[in-house]
Amino acid sequence: MDTTSGTLDEALERLHTSGPEFRGFLANHGPMAVEALVRHGQAATVHRWLDDYETKLEDVPSPQDAVTDTNWHEALGDSRRVTDWTAYFARLVAERPWRDVLAEWWPRLLPGIAGAATHPVIRVGHVVRTLLEDGEEAPRIAELAHALGYWAARHATLPVSVNPTGTASPAEALAALPPVPEQQVLPLDGLAQLPGTPGWQATAESLRVPHDDPDAVRAQLTALVQATVHHYLDHGHGHGVLMVHTATAPNAVLRTLPALPRELWAASLGAVWTASAAITSIYAAPEALPPLEDFGPRTPEEIFARSAAHGDEHVIKMADTALDAAAWADDGDDRALASAVRAQRLISADS
Repeated sequence: MDTTSGTLDEALERLHTSGPEFRGFLANHGPMAVEALVRHGQAATVHRWLDDYETKLEDVPSPQDAVTDTNWHEALGDSRRVTDWTAYFARLVAERPWRDVLAEWWPRLLPGIAGAATHPVIRVGHVVRTLLEDGEEAPRIAELAHALGYWAARHATLPVSVNPTGTASPAEALAALPPVPEQQVLPLDGLAQLPGTPGWQATAESLRVPHDDPDAVRAQLTALVQATVHHYLDHGHGHGVLMVHTATAPNAVLRTLPALPRELWAASLGAVWTASAAITSIYAAPEALPPLEDFGPRTPEEIFARSAAHGDEHVIKMADTALDAAAWADDGDDRALASAVRAQRLISADS
């Protein structure tokens, strides 16, 4: 990744003048997309991409009342307090190492990982990857405060408690998930259907989570990312945009693991699997699409360049995760790469 041109930090500073959502509930994907663009060799396109994307964005919401060490419980999950939350985390990361702040707040925020369709944790995953691999410049520390503040403001627990204790692999568990009775509804309405969906909780709890072996947890989370990427290729057409998050959310957690105490890894796998399973049951198409035609041999670099040229933020994020999944396979993973192409075809450039 190009960390010397300043493009990423300039982009983050631009984005921090806008709020985390627009049109009432749509997430500002700018920080996630620009990080992926820079990482995959598309830094030269970032400011031009932002010039267009910023036309959608809205101003930072007005502050309401300061979040403090003593009153944060009452502000958790209050979307009106997002600017208060961002200011609170900005103070924390100014006073303490960012890893310490993340380790303290991760278990507090984790139960609400499904809030805002998992966008907050995805945003956290992108900036943590940069902080771990590319340096701790001030705009990146500020981005962590924005991401954690967004998560705290949109913190929302699922209406069903899931404790995965089974033996299933991610691919097996994904394949067995039943759809909710009324698919293709708003996420909040779909989540409300989970408790009444026969077999949903049992299937969600069938995943194997190796609680006593953090390294096995990381391997299982890696397998979950791979399985959700492959599942998108076949079933993502149920909702091309929202199904992207079934893969990008687990990958965000995977990217964050190295910055977290190992004792938090198992709970992180269980939480993000449950959120991904919920979105899958609400939006996955029941019937698989046939294999892509005219896919042909393409390099990961070519596929990402096509995703960048497409321009949609979800297409860019899906390519970013699909390329990760392909890179983990010893001999490559054509199905993972095809998933990135599938997103290009399912999602319109003006979605």
